[in-house]
Amino acid sequence: MINKILKYFLVMLISVSSYAQTAIINGKIIAKGSNNPIEFASIRNLINNEIATSNSNGEFSIKGNIEDKIEVSHINFNTVITTLQNKTYIQLEPSQIELNEILVTANPLLDISQSVVINDTEKRISQPRSVGHLFKDIKGFGITKKGAYASEPVFRAFKYEQLNVQYDGGMKVLNACPNRMDPITTHVIPEEIEKIEIIKGPFTVRFGQNFGGIINLVSKNPTKNQQGFHGSIEGGYESNGGNLVTGVSALYVTDKFDVHLNGSYRDFGEYKDGDGTEVPSSFKTTDYSLKVGINPTEKQRLQFSWRQSFGRDIMHAGLPMDSPYDDSFLAGIDYKMNAISEKIASFSVKAFHSYVDHLMTNEGRPSFMMTDASSPVESWVYGGKAELVLVPSENTRIFTGIDANLIDRKGDRTRIVKIMNGNVLPTPKTFVDKIWQDAVLNDLGIFAEGNHNISENATLTTGVRADFISTSLNDPSPDFETFYGGTIDDETEVNLSANVSVKYQKNGFQTQLAIGRGVRTASMIERYINHFNVGVDPYEYVGNPNLKPEVNNQIELSFIKKFKSIEIGASVFHSFLENYISAEVNTNIPRKFMPTTPPVYAKQFINLDEATQTGFEFSFNVKATDKLTFTSDVSYTKAQNKDLDEPLAHIPPFMANLGAKFENDLFWAALTSRLVASQTRVSTSFMEEESPGFGTLDFRAGLEPIKGFSIGFAILNIFDKTYYEHLNFSYQNSNTLSGKIYEPGRNFTTYLKYKF
Repeated sequence: MINKILKYFLVMLISVSSYAQTAIINGKIIAKGSNNPIEFASIRNLINNEIATSNSNGEFSIKGNIEDKIEVSHINFNTVITTLQNKTYIQLEPSQIELNEILVTANPLLDISQSVVINDTEKRISQPRSVGHLFKDIKGFGITKKGAYASEPVFRAFKYEQLNVQYDGGMKVLNACPNRMDPITTHVIPEEIEKIEIIKGPFTVRFGQNFGGIINLVSKNPTKNQQGFHGSIEGGYESNGGNLVTGVSALYVTDKFDVHLNGSYRDFGEYKDGDGTEVPSSFKTTDYSLKVGINPTEKQRLQFSWRQSFGRDIMHAGLPMDSPYDDSFLAGIDYKMNAISEKIASFSVKAFHSYVDHLMTNEGRPSFMMTDASSPVESWVYGGKAELVLVPSENTRIFTGIDANLIDRKGDRTRIVKIMNGNVLPTPKTFVDKIWQDAVLNDLGIFAEGNHNISENATLTTGVRADFISTSLNDPSPDFETFYGGTIDDETEVNLSANVSVKYQKNGFQTQLAIGRGVRTASMIERYINHFNVGVDPYEYVGNPNLKPEVNNQIELSFIKKFKSIEIGASVFHSFLENYISAEVNTNIPRKFMPTTPPVYAKQFINLDEATQTGFEFSFNVKATDKLTFTSDVSYTKAQNKDLDEPLAHIPPFMANLGAKFENDLFWAALTSRLVASQTRVSTSFMEEESPGFGTLDFRAGLEPIKGFSIGFAILNIFDKTYYEHLNFSYQNSNTLSGKIYEPGRNFTTYLKYKF
């Protein structure tokens, strides 16, 4: 009995002692050298996950114990981890001004609602065919591809122009090919990407037209926190396809300027699926990029960037044509100035220009015997953004500015017909089909968004945006004009978007409620395509210049709770979609090419009266030890066409990702499994077929035997599974692989990198 009492007393004593040590601890954040106070620094207690923000005097208060580890971060300073002491002064060193990122974590006045940063791309050590493949293991995402490297992310029910995909904080390279052989994810190599920033819905107005979400592909910036001459040489090989990747990087950094040169060559062959069937998927790409940064003062940065990509001999298993070449360039200028005055936090300007020169041909395909088809197409984008960040009070930040994207596409298809009605023509006939009809689409936007701390733990965000759209056809096809009354007038529209959200953080718990209205103008394909096979079915598609803009009214509730070794997160969302852009068979529009071949009518793009999207995502992660981590997540989206009472087409099925990673100073190893359910909710009006479920298992590992030299290796699809993704399909009129694109079978990879 006495022993029990002593035990209870000891437990109480320890509990009281622990409670007594937990207190409100005060400190101050200052700049190293000048000792000036730093406002809006984020302080996170790594033990209890408490978060605090410094005020205009650099002062903060946070719950914790003496000697607790804390992380102090600020957008303009290097992050430090130190121990918590009462009335301590913490010095931060100024960092290079970041121009490529759009998201900031752990700062309530800078964060964006329902956003996430994925930064594990460094350790993939296999050779993804394109940037699109980096989304494979991210919850909520699927991938749609046409074969070879032309893959794009699909997020929940949104794809293509419904997602705002950009590069380094706002730059864009838009596809010239109407079949999307060349999306932005093909003009940037995966090895260049440091992290992916995602805003999961229309919950910000600051980064352009936003309907279903924003994806920012952030390139590596090795010039941060380095001085002198540095570089790297890297290369990798994959057994399935004999794929080879090589790359070299060199940079020189001083306090006042830096130069970064990067180059890469990729040679991918035809891979085999789990049954040993060869999939047409080879391509070669050569890429290089140059960045020159200038720091006139500690508060200013000016950066010039230039990159080019050259694709050759690109095979597309999912299309009736291939790409002999796909070339592009992207040039940009960025300027930013921080801490301008007490009321002006920063001013930034970005301008860019991109160009894509793309060729499609059917040479080598069965149809070439009857018709020699060639389609050289081009795409130009001029864009930019200017943003001013105001600080009316220590609890408020206001982001206001303008942005623009000016798009122009040109290109025709030349058909040399050799056989007509089953008869060989003595002299082949030549026809020219206008693809883009010299289309122009301009978007000029103005926006204002504010973040306000309504209490110590809660932040309110509100925003409003107006997009001024103008579109025109400079070289319309006569039959397209005839169908729409003889003339195609220039069109203008004004689209209004808005968002409001509340975020609450306390004791390692965070919850967000966000409501947004995102508006997207119809794309060039949806407006102006003229009898071209751009869908998932064998129909010719015809654009509609009279389309109304799509509207996504979305609400999302999410939470995340961090314990000492466990993290749980979840989100639920619902979208009411107005004027959703789809397509339907129009019996007034007969098929234009091969008119007797079914289907004999074309599809026309239209607006649906009503569509919906509903779904959830859930994650559960456990840090078993300092070196061993287990991760898991699931995601599901249900989308419905209310007009036809059927599912919307091309929606990812239920998915789960499971993983275990061990990591220490010398090596790391990771085992990941991807489980995908069958998709039985399909659209009959789009001839969509059900797909079976599957599961895959991958193993990746890496080590650094000597400083600067790393070795990575992997076994992908360990059990040599034969499977295909629901979103990956071969167009029904390509007669390739029975309408499906199977994924690679077992694949052994290795990757070597030396940094100097």
